[in-house]
Amino acid sequence: MPSQQGSPTVRRLRLGQELRLLRERRKLTGARAAKELGWSPSKVSRIEAARTMPSTDDIKALVKLYRVDGDKLDELIGLLRDAEQRGWWEDYEDSLPEEYTRFLGLEAEAISQRSWEPQIVPGLLQTEDYAREVILASRGIARITHSGVRSRVEARLDRQQRVLHRPDPCRLTVVLDESALMRRFGEPSVMREQMEHLLEISMLPHVGVHVLTMDSLHPVNTGTFIHLQFAAFDDVVYLEQLYTASFVEDLARVAGYETAFDHIKAEALDEDESRVLIQRKAMLWRR
Repeated sequence: MPSQQGSPTVRRLRLGQELRLLRERRKLTGARAAKELGWSPSKVSRIEAARTMPSTDDIKALVKLYRVDGDKLDELIGLLRDAEQRGWWEDYEDSLPEEYTRFLGLEAEAISQRSWEPQIVPGLLQTEDYAREVILASRGIARITHSGVRSRVEARLDRQQRVLHRPDPCRLTVVLDESALMRRFGEPSVMREQMEHLLEISMLPHVGVHVLTMDSLHPVNTGTFIHLQFAAFDDVVYLEQLYTASFVEDLARVAGYETAFDHIKAEALDEDESRVLIQRKAMLWRR
């Protein structure tokens, strides 16, 4: 189960979701609720979408309008209190994209994470040197200072400790395209160390690593995506593009990504076969 305190990002989303459900049970539109409270319609919309943090008085006004009991008010105030906490990822917000920091907040409370990566070893499984080389490679199209590179590497390593090695780690299943094991970042020694690290991490009981070989049938032509599952919150899919990132929250589309991952995983090697292949790649990088 997730840590007891939980993620403030998830608490913000849950708070907005709870308020939206309460409004819908009263059969009120957002515009109608806003009119009753003397607010702008955008305020109700932004609170429910977790783009604006409501105040305690805002929640009390909404609860009164929706005619719910005191226990529910206490629950909502508790969510607000947790939502106002600071997440570890906010220490790096000056050097990380806004969408990515939101992803880190969601990841902090995920109970399962399923990732498809066709190009590079995923950040959670990267060594420090490999991570640095991957970030440096992006400087050809993005301006990143030396301190920015350092901060991003530190954030990546911090993320690994907090996700993979926390007392209650989520179940991580990764499918890598074989090309990700062959594309060089840095010196061959960096790649060899990365392959050996990948083997070590794959032995953790909550981590599953699968490789889709170059001669396998490629069942889904799509880029990187990460499917997060939660104990008490709807699933979310995270998509990363060249300069932006986005979230898929529509349940039908999320289910589509879940099916896509199952198809890709079904064509990939199993965990033991994948380790054998990764070991061979490590030996090749010794030359």
